[in-house]
Amino acid sequence: MKKILITLCVTACTAFATAKDIKTLTLTTNPQMHCANCETRIKNQLRFEKGVKRIETNVEKQTVQILYDADRTGSEQLIKSLGKIGYKATPVKDAAKASNAENKSK
Repeated sequence: MKKILITLCVTACTAFATAKDIKTLTLTTNPQMHCANCETRIKNQLRFEKGVKRIETNVEKQTVQILYDADRTGSEQLIKSLGKIGYKATPVKDAAKASNAENKSK
């Protein structure tokens, strides 16, 4: 019985020690996505970046949502990757701040 409890404790400790830091990054792109080919191009570029778990694109909202392991890659690396195929990516929060600043200055 002791062996079973020790094994369970070691397994639980190992699981907590190897927990991943999963984050979500939502981007807008310039030029904007306008068709399925744009979505496919973006997904194909990001698919092989280390740590990327899931990529969701939305043409209507003009967003790219990336679920990634922050221990293996960062938001700057993902943005740089999109730059390689001609897309300037901006995090949605930053885009909203820039839009608000433009509206206030008018």
